[in-house]
Amino acid sequence: TLGDAMKDADAFIGCSAKGLVSKDMVKSMAKDPIIFAMANPDPEITPEEVAEVRSDAIMATGRSDYPNQVNNVLGFPFIFRGALDVRARKINEQMKKAAAMALAALAKEEVPDDVKRAYGNEDFTFGRNYLIPKPFDKRVLTRVSPAVAKAAMDSGVARIQIEDMNAYAKSLQERLGQTGSIMRNIRSRLPGSDKPRIVFPEGTNARILKAVAILKDEGLIHPILLGNKKIIHKKMDALGVSNLKDIEIMHHEDSDNYESYVKEYFHLRQRKGVSLSFAKDTMKRGNYYGSMMVRMGHADGMITGATQNYPECIKPIMKVIGTNVAGRPKVAGIMILVFKSRVVFFADCTVQQNPEANDLADIAISAAQLYRRVMQAEPRVAFLSYSNFGSNRDPQVSKMAEAVKIAKSKDATLIADGEMQADVATNTDIMKTLFDFCSLDKAADVLIFPDLNSANISYKLLSQLGGATPIGPILLPMKHAINIVQRTSTVDEIVNMSHLTALIAQEIKAHKLAKH
Repeated sequence: TLGDAMKDADAFIGCSAKGLVSKDMVKSMAKDPIIFAMANPDPEITPEEVAEVRSDAIMATGRSDYPNQVNNVLGFPFIFRGALDVRARKINEQMKKAAAMALAALAKEEVPDDVKRAYGNEDFTFGRNYLIPKPFDKRVLTRVSPAVAKAAMDSGVARIQIEDMNAYAKSLQERLGQTGSIMRNIRSRLPGSDKPRIVFPEGTNARILKAVAILKDEGLIHPILLGNKKIIHKKMDALGVSNLKDIEIMHHEDSDNYESYVKEYFHLRQRKGVSLSFAKDTMKRGNYYGSMMVRMGHADGMITGATQNYPECIKPIMKVIGTNVAGRPKVAGIMILVFKSRVVFFADCTVQQNPEANDLADIAISAAQLYRRVMQAEPRVAFLSYSNFGSNRDPQVSKMAEAVKIAKSKDATLIADGEMQADVATNTDIMKTLFDFCSLDKAADVLIFPDLNSANISYKLLSQLGGATPIGPILLPMKHAINIVQRTSTVDEIVNMSHLTALIAQEIKAHKLAKH
C-alpha cells in the first residue's frame, strides 16, 4: 500500500489526486523528508497538514499560493528551446538532467528585485521555502536552455554546434521580450484553484475559440462561452478544437437566470425609458447578458469586442455594470505598451474624447492604480502637452497643468508632473537638463494625453511602427473586471487580456472579502 511505501521513505513525489497522503503517512517518513505533492489543483497533502505533524519536511506543490511551486513552465519551454537551437535528434536523459541541475544552481543565486516585486517583495533565499526558482524568474531561459544545448552536444544528439555559449545566452536574453515577462508575472499570480470565471459573449468567433483552447489547457481560468451550443460545437469541429466541447456554454433560451436578469435590468433602467418588454429583448443580446452574469456574481469577468465596434460593447457594459467610484461616472481605456526595454501605460486611449481637467486627474489616478497592480511598483505620471511647464497658455495647455494639481489633491501619494512634452516625459536626461525642478525622478511610466485623438493615434503608431506590443485597453475604474479587445486582436492578445482581466477580477474579489 501507499502507507507501507511511505514508511521510512526519504522522499515522496506525487502527481495523482487530492488527499491521497495522510498525516500518519508523513509521520512515518524518515528524517528531513522531501514531499513533492503535485496533484492539481489540490495536492495529495497540503503544506499546512504536513506542518501539523513534521517541522523538518521539505515541501513542494504545483500551486502558486504555496512556497516551492513545481511548474512545467520552468522546464518544457526552455528544454525545447535548447534542443531546437542545436537541432537535437531527440531529448535524452542527459539533457533533462542538465535542465534539473541548472534549475538547482539558479535557486542558490541571489534573487533579482524584479522577481521579488512579482511576489509581493518577499525576500527569497535558498532553503526549505525556496528550493525552486519562481516561474516569473526570466533568468531561467538563460540558464536552462544553454545547459540543455550543451548536454545535447556533449551526448552526441546535436546536429549543429554552438561555439560561444556566452554569446548564445546573451542572444536568448535579447529574445526574451518584456511582454512575455509581464504576462508570466500575471499568470503566476492567478490561483491554481478557485479559477476566475470569465465569460466570452462572442462564443462562435474563431479567435475567441482558439484563445479559449489555450486558456483551457493552461487551467488558470474557467471560460464560459455564450451562444447556441449546437452552433458553437459545429464551429469547434470546423476549427479542430472539438476537445473544447466540455467547456461551459450558456444561452439565454436555456438559462434558468434569464428571467431574473430581465427583472434586474428593468429595475436598473425603468426610470431611463426601459420597459419590461424592452428589457426582455435586450437581455437576449450577448454583451448585456454577459455583463449581467458578472453583475449578479455568476461570472467574475468578461471579454468582448472581437467582432464588434467599441461603442456596441461599451454601452451595455456601462448600463449594466458602471464604475466603482462614487462621483466618477466616467471610465477610461488604458493601454499598456510593452517596448523592448520598458513598459509605459497610455491613457485615455479609447473612451473620453476631450476630457476636462478633473476627468484627466481621475484618469491619471486610475492609470496609476493599474500600474501598481500590474507592475507592482510606484509609477511616475506625466501629463502631456505640446507645451512645457507654462511655455504656452492656451486652454488645452492650461487644463493639463490644472489636472496635475487636482490629481495630487485627490491622491497625495501620486508622483506626477506636467504639463510637459513627450520627449521630456520619456527621456530622463532631457528632463533633468532642461527642467531640473520637475518632480519626476525618472522617465514617466504613465502618460496622460490631453484628448482621445492624441492618445489613440500615439499608441497605434507606436504599436505599428515603434516595435511596441499593446496590451489592452483596460477599462477603469469599473465595479467588475470587464474589458473590450480590439476587433483586430490576435489570439495571443485575447489570451493576454483574459489573463489580465482574471487578475483584476481576483483582486476585486479579494478587496471585497477584506472589506467584509
